[in-house]
Amino acid sequence: MLGSKTYYVYIMCSQRNGTLYIGVTGNLVQRISRHRAALGPGFTRRHRVHRLVFYKTFHHIGDAIRCEKQLKKWKRLWKLRLIEQTNPHWRDLYEDLLG
Repeated sequence: MLGSKTYYVYIMCSQRNGTLYIGVTGNLVQRISRHRAALGPGFTRRHRVHRLVFYKTFHHIGDAIRCEKQLKKWKRLWKLRLIEQTNPHWRDLYEDLLG
């Protein structure tokens, strides 16, 4: 699709079964890099949330935002199960993004 853009919903954690953070972005590598650099006085810096453990791609920003909002309403146990379905060892997927 000409001019199409990809959007991402992602989950980061401090450690396995630790503090979770859910976000949405149009540039996953850049966004995760900023979280990892702990730029700004935000949640991820305060709680040391630096490991990317889940992400999903979308072609429409509206779909990505809806997914993000839905995940944020989920019970913690459901979020943990979602992560473990695709990343059972809680690997940091950021390195995979870099190639």
